[in-house]
Amino acid sequence: MFHLFLLLLLFLSPPHPSLSLTQDGLILLHYPNLHLPDWNPLDSTPCNWTGVTCHPTTSAVTALNLSNLQLSGPFPTSICLLPSLSSLSLSFNNLNSSLPSSTFSSGCARLRHLDFSQNILTGPIPNTLSSLPNLIYLDLSFNNFSGEIPASFSHFRRLESLILVNNILNGTIPFSLGNVSTLKTLDLAYNHFLTGTIPKSLGNLTNLEGLWLAGCDLVGLIPSSLGNLNRLQNLDLSRNMLTGAIPETLFLGLKSIIQIELYENFLSGELPEMMNVTELERFDASVNGLSGKIPSELCKLKKLESLNLYDNKLQGSLPECIAGFENLYELKLFNNTLKGTLPSDLGNNSMFQTLDVSYNHFSGEIPANLCGGGTLQELMMIYNSFSGRIPESLGNCKSLIRVRLRNNNLSGTVPEALWGLPHLYLLELVENSLSGSISNAISGAKNLSILLMSRNMFSGSIPDSIGLLESLVEFVASHNSLTGSIPISMVKLSQLDRLVLSDNELSGEISEGIGEWRKLNELDLANNKFEGNIPKELGNLPVLNYLDLSGNHFSGEIPFELQNLKLDLLNLSNNQLSGDIPPLYANENYRKSFLGNQGLCGGLSGLCPRPTFGENKNTKYVWIFRFIFVLAGVVFVVGVAWFYFKFKNFKKMKKRFNMSKWRSFHKHGFSEFEIVKLLSEDNVIGSGASGKVYKVVLSNGEVVAVKKLWAVNKVETESVDSEKDGFEAEVETLGNIRHKNIVRLWCCCKSGDNNKLLVYEYMSNGSLGDFLHSSKKCLLDWPTRYKIAIDAAEGLSYLHHDCVPPIVHRDVKSNNILLDSEFGAKVADFGVAKFFRGVSQGAESMSVIAGSYGYIAPEYAYTLRVNEKSDIYSFGVVILELITGRPPLDPENEDKDLVNWVTSTLDQKGEDQVIDRTLEIKHREEISKVLSVGLICTSSLPITRPSMRRVVKMLQEITSVPKSRSGRFSPYYQEEASENDHQGNIV
Repeated sequence: MFHLFLLLLLFLSPPHPSLSLTQDGLILLHYPNLHLPDWNPLDSTPCNWTGVTCHPTTSAVTALNLSNLQLSGPFPTSICLLPSLSSLSLSFNNLNSSLPSSTFSSGCARLRHLDFSQNILTGPIPNTLSSLPNLIYLDLSFNNFSGEIPASFSHFRRLESLILVNNILNGTIPFSLGNVSTLKTLDLAYNHFLTGTIPKSLGNLTNLEGLWLAGCDLVGLIPSSLGNLNRLQNLDLSRNMLTGAIPETLFLGLKSIIQIELYENFLSGELPEMMNVTELERFDASVNGLSGKIPSELCKLKKLESLNLYDNKLQGSLPECIAGFENLYELKLFNNTLKGTLPSDLGNNSMFQTLDVSYNHFSGEIPANLCGGGTLQELMMIYNSFSGRIPESLGNCKSLIRVRLRNNNLSGTVPEALWGLPHLYLLELVENSLSGSISNAISGAKNLSILLMSRNMFSGSIPDSIGLLESLVEFVASHNSLTGSIPISMVKLSQLDRLVLSDNELSGEISEGIGEWRKLNELDLANNKFEGNIPKELGNLPVLNYLDLSGNHFSGEIPFELQNLKLDLLNLSNNQLSGDIPPLYANENYRKSFLGNQGLCGGLSGLCPRPTFGENKNTKYVWIFRFIFVLAGVVFVVGVAWFYFKFKNFKKMKKRFNMSKWRSFHKHGFSEFEIVKLLSEDNVIGSGASGKVYKVVLSNGEVVAVKKLWAVNKVETESVDSEKDGFEAEVETLGNIRHKNIVRLWCCCKSGDNNKLLVYEYMSNGSLGDFLHSSKKCLLDWPTRYKIAIDAAEGLSYLHHDCVPPIVHRDVKSNNILLDSEFGAKVADFGVAKFFRGVSQGAESMSVIAGSYGYIAPEYAYTLRVNEKSDIYSFGVVILELITGRPPLDPENEDKDLVNWVTSTLDQKGEDQVIDRTLEIKHREEISKVLSVGLICTSSLPITRPSMRRVVKMLQEITSVPKSRSGRFSPYYQEEASENDHQGNIV
């Protein structure tokens, strides 16, 4: 009846200008929200319209592919009136209603392929879908379908693919699905089913080639009946709460399995014998509770390419047969309790790209030919007991990108060629017994960004050639026996962020020209033999946060320019300094910073020797002190009188901003009262939804930014969700974190009548958004934009990975990324930030949407579920802004959002039409790679977005990472766990 009613409406509708258009064409024109520019009602047939496929002889519409066309509104039910329609795809649109059951009970009878993925469809899945007798492919993934999987799905007779990934389905997995014997692909991943087990009936699906049940809240044992699936190629049971051992019978029938992923469960018990699974190419049982030994039956897997058993409780040694796998390119065993030696011929026959055995108890020598195939990119062996020398052959491994050998018992010299590998990004040799000197060959390591070699026995001088490493960001060589001076050539290292050379035998003066270290955040030269004056140029380093020059022979006065720095740590103790302490540091908070300098005088008692009074001089000194006390008394009386008159004039202001309400988070040299006096309308530099921002120039010359929040009444406060208001969130967040890429909150004030002030460091170039979307955009060349992207990524990475608990910003956008005078970027505005104590459990639900249009992740916008992946999507939009120069919503293009514009333009016109034309063409390759990072971050599927730590790594390695094999990872979880789980401070 429903479709008869639609037909009646169709015939009663006003006639189109053309009477020759076929009935199928009239049906397609019935829904205005489907109309595309070339759907012309004057055509005789719709066969040449976008997305339409017709029968070659009858011109009947047989297929509609309207994917990724920004269609919105409800599902166009009249489509099912097309009598010959066999394929319908409406994926990657914004359809936002429920699917009427009646639509499929009497229409779409010839459908074989139905794809509604990546929309905003809601409500239950229609149980009438199973009445489509010819349906072979059904994809409803990445929507908001709720309720249970219909029991009627057991009636499908031809269905081969059922894909329901990433909805909000509940209930349990129906036992009756085991009756759909034609199924080849069953994908139910990332639905929060009620706690239940894997139905044993799935073992009846003997045609099944892919079974994905990741993230389904499953418990209990893996049913042994899955061993009946002898055509299974992909099995993913990851991110559940399964227990017990992997059943041996699982491997008895799997003759052609290609991928098994059982990671991120709570499995326990020993790994079973692998039996006859001789076709296995990828075996991943990582992040479980597996115990026992790695079974020797693994040797039967001659085609094995990837073996991931990390984050378990595995014991024993590594089977010798591992070395015989010719196709093995990935071996990750970190975070277990494995012991013994590695097979001596490991790598001889394999094409390793990644080898990670960190955090185990391996011992013995490192196998000599790990890079036998010439493809090894990442070698991670940290926190073991490896001994002996580093193999000379590693120096010939030109493909190496990351080498991490810290905390072992390695000795001898580092192979000379290893210092100079051309693609090497990270070399970590910390906590060994290595000796010898840093080779001049290091000049060849043009891509070296991080060099960590502390706590060894290195000697000799730092070679001048180290100044050729333009990409060097961190150089940490403390606790060695290095001698000589810091090479003058090192002043050229403009990217240097950390320089730690403490506890060596270095000498000489600090070279002039260190003012070029504009990005230096930490300088630690403690406990050496440096001499001469402390350079005034140190005071001009804009982001220097940590300065330790203690335990040396520095002399002369402390440069007053050091007051320009915003230091979290200053240590000049145990030198030969003299003169006055700069006023900013002449207080008790910095006492320990100046101890052990005999000639140092200032306002701190006890730093300078007390004068001794002889008996013949007592009278003279008594009169001197009497005079001083009288003078002090006069000054005190005058001061009290001055304060009284000033207090009367300031009484009203004090009522509004009570000093007892001020809280400081960093050491600063200004008065809070002075800030309140300077809050005039002439100093306003910005105004927004939360309040006004003032630029305040203080009497000591320092400039700060002050945000005065609008007063919030009780009703407004209660209308906000139960989270803290913007002031409390900002204070709780910025008051407890320290990072060079997070804007500093100096202090804050909250008075009883809802007046609130936040005092920040002043960022002279304003926000990235203001710069990027104005006439000043031409000042942002590509190297500047690239560095801004890295700075902002490092700030967000700190929030997500280094804060406990992690912090989700929730309003990442270009206007909340501020730029200093050198275009260094810092993340700001934490008014809606959230301490995310539930990250390990998944997304946390919010009661209202926080964020800005154009930046809000799709899943957040229509489910209110938020985690760190929401920030990553927003950051991806910022990357696209940097590359395109366009705003997140384009008012000249019907407010089309930037992500969709970029993806559609790339598909239709290519990269040239996406990249900002003001950027120089010589940077094209680098821009293209950064664009790829932005597109990954803005993936509509949260699980495929990389972590921020991974984003930082990808951006930093953007010019040097060689291509590796593709298609080897799960389509739902591509992030490399080893990057996140044991990386420490290394990115």
